[in-house]
Amino acid sequence: MESEDEMQDAWAGTSDGEFDYKNEEEDEDTDNLASDDENDESDYGFDYSNADDMNPSSRIPQTNFTVLSEKDIRQRQDEAVSTITNFLSISPVDAGVLLRHFKWSVSKVNDEWFADEDRVRESVGLLEKPATSKRQSQREMTCEICFENHPFEKMRAPRCGHYFCETCWTGYIHTAINDGPGCLTLRCADPSCGSAIGEDMVLGLVSAEDQQKYTRYLLRSYVEDNRKVKWCPAPGCEYAVEFQPGVGSYDLVCKCGFNFCWNCREEAHRPVDCETVNKWILKNCAESENMNWILANSKPCPKCKRPIEKNQGCMHITCTPPCKFEFCWLCLGAWTDHGERTGGFYACNRYETAKQEGVYDEAERRREMAKNSLERYTHYYERWATNESSRAKALADLQQMQLVQIEKLSDKQCQPVSQLKFVTDAWLQIVECRRVLKWTYAYGYYLPENEQTKRQFFEYSQGEAEAGLERLHQCAEKDLMTFLEGEPTTSFNDFRTKLAGLTSVTRTYFENLVRALESNLSDVDIPKGAAKSSSSSKASGSSKGRGGRAKVGSSRGGGSSRGGEEPTHWSCEHCTYANTTATSSTVCIICNYPRS
Repeated sequence: MESEDEMQDAWAGTSDGEFDYKNEEEDEDTDNLASDDENDESDYGFDYSNADDMNPSSRIPQTNFTVLSEKDIRQRQDEAVSTITNFLSISPVDAGVLLRHFKWSVSKVNDEWFADEDRVRESVGLLEKPATSKRQSQREMTCEICFENHPFEKMRAPRCGHYFCETCWTGYIHTAINDGPGCLTLRCADPSCGSAIGEDMVLGLVSAEDQQKYTRYLLRSYVEDNRKVKWCPAPGCEYAVEFQPGVGSYDLVCKCGFNFCWNCREEAHRPVDCETVNKWILKNCAESENMNWILANSKPCPKCKRPIEKNQGCMHITCTPPCKFEFCWLCLGAWTDHGERTGGFYACNRYETAKQEGVYDEAERRREMAKNSLERYTHYYERWATNESSRAKALADLQQMQLVQIEKLSDKQCQPVSQLKFVTDAWLQIVECRRVLKWTYAYGYYLPENEQTKRQFFEYSQGEAEAGLERLHQCAEKDLMTFLEGEPTTSFNDFRTKLAGLTSVTRTYFENLVRALESNLSDVDIPKGAAKSSSSSKASGSSKGRGGRAKVGSSRGGGSSRGGEEPTHWSCEHCTYANTTATSSTVCIICNYPRS
């Protein structure tokens, strides 16, 4: 009854403004985009149906969202008002009041209205008939707010018939508009009355500035009250995005070019989930890392307990005023207790003695843990930030390529621009892969330390992805310069084949990496084949497995000899990816090329 999916059925002529950021020239053809019934795997932004396709421009991504401009939003509001006006036979002003009350849900308005019209009218403040008043025949009336007499022409009243002067009404509405979006559900100025104030009365009384504010609140209410529509979070962007839940991923691309997650409204972060992203962002700006640095790089003064960083070579430390306590950095003992009997002023051996006695074990353990934690965080953060800066640089290079260099390349190599789209596709792929690779470091940081198998597989896959991306990036960045600065050459066709091939292989690899991480490396959790092989080798030729089954022939293992075991990895001759025999022993999981 409350399903908002029916809203779309009630709105005729809704525009499908999907936006494909990979090919802005196809904006006008977005009505022909793939339907929601297609393979769910294409939600990553590419079509996986043909991994051997070397022309990325031929792929049409599945979209599960629509980008709306302010003009589109107003059009939808007008259509919703028109629909309610025709269905319920009420005025457009009353239809607007109902829609704002029910958060612009046409279906809910209809359901509630036909279920109990009187209750809806009472809750919304719509009177079925205007109230009549004998005071309308008077030439002058007393305003019950300012208690001054005014000509009847200067008095205003909503449908309830409570007359107040225009000045008081204007002040009342002006205050409500300045208070915020609550002015959209404004009620009569009489405290005992709940009659709704319509949009026509508001706009007819207030100044142009207040009219602009009210209209802005009215526009934004369609987005902010609608669970299926959100504003693009990019700074200065005025587009909204309507999302179709249950289809594809949460990653969306606005027409402004900003890629964000529908669920948390942060930057798009596949394959990492929103919870991990929130923890990572919080950690990047939290004071906890400052405390870790303090614990790892300073020691507390034995007297006043303030943290002190050692900035000189000797071990003689003097605390800052007013403490001025002098102590040894190694053992934290008073400097007056030091001398030749302690091993010398600059070679204190009291620390080693005390450590052997267990005096400093706990403090050192905490300091060492903080240092290790800080080093580990720094490792992942530096690579996360480096890939973000590389992505920003690649995005700038892409814009430069589209605006300037593509024309230059067309002139140099005597190629039409339409035949050079493989270059733009390569740069788009680089930008997307940099984003994915960046978030894999946040994933790796929160990967549990005790899951060694997962961690090893993740780090190996991440390294392979990074190596493949570097090959593509170098080809698009450096190899291309040869053809931009040189003369026309027949080797350009070889370059086209190489760059398009690297783009296709890199895309496929990253798509598989994303799917693996989104499933939390579930394939690594159930290494059934590996477990059976391991059990057979441990049995040293025994033909019985668990439960009396004869599994994994002993002829392959031949006892415990390692020389007869099958290799754990094999390299694909087509894309050079190192496959694991536990995952696939016959076909490459990246390019589906058969093992030779």
